[in-house]
Amino acid sequence: MDLSNLSKPDGATRKAFRKGRGPGSGNGKTAGRGHKGQKSRSGGKVSPGFEGGQMPLQRRLPKRGFHNRFAKEWSVVNLETLERVFEDGAVVDAASLAERRLIWSRNEASGAEGETKLVTLPVKILGQGALTKKLTVKAQKFSKSAEQAIVEAGGAIEVI
Repeated sequence: MDLSNLSKPDGATRKAFRKGRGPGSGNGKTAGRGHKGQKSRSGGKVSPGFEGGQMPLQRRLPKRGFHNRFAKEWSVVNLETLERVFEDGAVVDAASLAERRLIWSRNEASGAEGETKLVTLPVKILGQGALTKKLTVKAQKFSKSAEQAIVEAGGAIEVI
């Protein structure tokens, strides 16, 4: 037994059915398309969503909401998350947040020697929760309450 001897078992394949080859074939004349109408014609197809002239569903439903295409997206992290995840004296930046999967990230090739660059959305630190640890936090934006809480806990902030 080798590859040159392999063949499909009997009945595994069927011959292609040839439509429109006369009345003796059982599928001649109209070739299964029926008589008249859009679908019997060559090139006759019904577009998606067409409901026979009735007002289509996508036009019957009201339009809702608004999405600003120019709005800037942010990765948001709260103080309570920093308190839970980082040790006292740690440096919190985009790389350390991405490493702990607190923000979205991906690695992107950037250079001839196979260097990779971490790509993330800009980070904003929000002030929900309490912070007792002394952290050095580097981010693009801070809420006023987050900024105040980090400094009061003895930490430092750095706007990138």
